Amino acid sequence: MTVKIVLIRSGGDLASGAALRLFRVGFAVAIAEIAEPLAVRRTVSFAEAVYEGRVAVEEIVGVLSRNPGQTAGVIAAGEIPVLVDSELEILDNPGELEIAAVVDARLVKRAVPPLPGRFVVGLGPGFTPGMNCTAVVETMRGHTLGRVYWDRPAAVDTGLPEGDPARVLRAPAGGIVRPVVEIGGLVELGEQVGTVTEAGGTAVPILAGIGGVIRGMIRPGIRVRAGMKIGDVDPRGDPALCELVSDKALAVGGGVLEALLSRPGLRALLAGRPESRV
Repeated sequence: MTVKIVLIRSGGDLASGAALRLFRVGFAVAIAEIAEPLAVRRTVSFAEAVYEGRVAVEEIVGVLSRNPGQTAGVIAAGEIPVLVDSELEILDNPGELEIAAVVDARLVKRAVPPLPGRFVVGLGPGFTPGMNCTAVVETMRGHTLGRVYWDRPAAVDTGLPEGDPARVLRAPAGGIVRPVVEIGGLVELGEQVGTVTEAGGTAVPILAGIGGVIRGMIRPGIRVRAGMKIGDVDPRGDPALCELVSDKALAVGGGVLEALLSRPGLRALLAGRPESRV
């Protein structure tokens, strides 16, 4: 039996928020990732399944899947398959799956090529309905966060982090990241939270710009470029929040859900997951 699914491109934190929202109401969901994901909020990102094989985001399990047949089995087991498929080869070789919609959650913030003939929901800057997506969901915080646009693009990228820019941890140099404080650890202003080792062997310290809890940190051993976001500090200082999908991710996920359910032909997706509770 063919299983209809929503394919989400990326397993980062916003993408994972959308996956949770869709999964919880009964959609069958699969995630397509790159071979070396760069998720920062790793405790709430299904992308980590690429490295770990199996992860849980809140109460939902994501499992690394290596082929379409295995993907269908993971869905039948009531879990979310995570594929290493940066080029979306699954679109041409879906096996027992029918991909009824694609959610592009990569947040590349620039125009991307269209997927002709596909119902595509794009997240944030870079998407324009009628050009490279069917609908776009706003990702900028404010009164428009999570809104669905069918006739205009999302707000342009400002290039600035939301909130206090001091909360963002950026690579002080290009090289290999070695954190010394785990996600959930408390830090003070100016405290060293890790290093970036350059090609010549010099370890450049990563310093916290504010005090709080390490809410996100890129995976140890990843090669980064100078200035790249590699983590963030939450000044609220509550380690429990590190295990929860953010309000922003849930708002964006709600927009994705609205976009899908607003089209009658896609509502049939709710019957696509064998164990659906809906």
